[in-house]
Amino acid sequence: MGFFTNQSFISLSIFLLIVSPSLVLASVNVVVSDERTAYEFINSFGFPTGILPKGVVGYDYDPSSGKFAAYFNGTCSFSVEGSYQLKYRSAINGYISMGELSRLEGVSVKLFWFWIDIVEVKRVGDDLEFSVGIAGAGFPVDNFVESPQCGCGLNCMNFQVRKLKTNVTVSSY
Repeated sequence: MGFFTNQSFISLSIFLLIVSPSLVLASVNVVVSDERTAYEFINSFGFPTGILPKGVVGYDYDPSSGKFAAYFNGTCSFSVEGSYQLKYRSAINGYISMGELSRLEGVSVKLFWFWIDIVEVKRVGDDLEFSVGIAGAGFPVDNFVESPQCGCGLNCMNFQVRKLKTNVTVSSY
């Protein structure tokens, strides 16, 4: 006589059929990627296209938590205004809500000789405020209408660096 009887085997099979789909669904992360580009996606949250450089190959978004990720084929770095160097890892992530990117990972700015992570971006009226944790700077949204290109930034045709508009606000938190 085997370990299972026919009746117990059938009961166990029915139990597994009922329980296993719910166990599988409970362990799956909900990720939404629709037909929009990453640039259209961030626009829907009030951000201009230019906060992401050209070359995003995909993105993920979990609407229940607000967690998002954007993907590039590799790292991306460029200069703006001569003094700001920006670097994006091959994957960046954080949490997005209307007018706010928080707990951002994968984007850094070079200040003097050090690379510092940008941890938050907020849209406040016609300005974007970038925070590195202990300090921040604000720039007009108009500076971010166009997406920069890896390697050469915003003026790749002449290999000149385009100047940002100058009503920069700097604050410490």
